[in-house]
Amino acid sequence: MNSNISDKDKRDWKNFLEKNEKLPNKDLEKKENKPNIIKSLDLHGFTLEDANKKVESFLIDCFDQKVFKVIIVTGKGLHSQNDKDPYISKKFGILKNSIPEFIKNNPSLMRIIKSITDAEIADGGSGAFYVFLKKKL
Repeated sequence: MNSNISDKDKRDWKNFLEKNEKLPNKDLEKKENKPNIIKSLDLHGFTLEDANKKVESFLIDCFDQKVFKVIIVTGKGLHSQNDKDPYISKKFGILKNSIPEFIKNNPSLMRIIKSITDAEIADGGSGAFYVFLKKKL
């Protein structure tokens, strides 16, 4: 650090201390301006068609409400009735795989979505995923 402080800097510092002026905390201002609203939607018990409709309207409503992050819980498909249909794999959870594909193939939804990622274990793990929404202007 430079130990040669100019006379002007010394005067400015002295004037600042004499005024007892408070500096604004920019970190606090940023936190207040950044909404971190999180909502979740549980799709257990929904049919695929009803789940798609619910997800679409829910995401649009969340975007309008300036929600930052949406947790969509589809379940893992462990209790589904797929074992009764010989044309569907028993390991295939209908909502778990179909809902993210529905969202990605829906251009009107993708316009409001920033990203889609896997959920953490605390939020449902492999039976859920996150949808991060863009800011509404």
